Amino acid sequence: MILYIVIGIAILIVIYALIQYNSLVKTNNIVKEAFSTMDIYLKKRWDLIPNLVEVVKGYAKYEKETFTKITSLRTDSYDGMSINKKINVNEQLTQGISKIMAISENYPELKASDNFLQLSHNLTKIEDEIANSRKYYNGAVRILNTKIQMFPSNIVANLFGFKQANMFEANAEEKNNVKVES
Repeated sequence: MILYIVIGIAILIVIYALIQYNSLVKTNNIVKEAFSTMDIYLKKRWDLIPNLVEVVKGYAKYEKETFTKITSLRTDSYDGMSINKKINVNEQLTQGISKIMAISENYPELKASDNFLQLSHNLTKIEDEIANSRKYYNGAVRILNTKIQMFPSNIVANLFGFKQANMFEANAEEKNNVKVES
């Protein structure tokens, strides 16, 4: 009789471990899918940046430091980067793009340029898509990380090598309040 109870408990533990494992796999795949969606928009922005830099360069010849930094960030192949590197590089690119847009404020003829207007419109659209997909990605990461951290699913996660994913967080510049001057 005790043997049947022990076997029953062992079977229940195995079934529970399988359910938790499948849940972790499913959630991990949702995180991958969420990043893949965001990655499409990050790549579009990545490809748009050289055009934006070239248009602004023509007007703002004295802003070499900003252009050099953005160009150096783009030296690696985007497709060859890890997820964490893509997140870090894109956070730095966001800062560089903000500087380029600020530079454009000093050049009225640049702001009136059709090329610049079209590029900035495309960039705004892509930034909105990135923001929306970042929300989805971060939500998926939160669910995965919670499962990995909570007992008893953390035992299954550690047993099968599931790792926490990094959030795509706002950089310090994005967290500051926008100053409106008239």
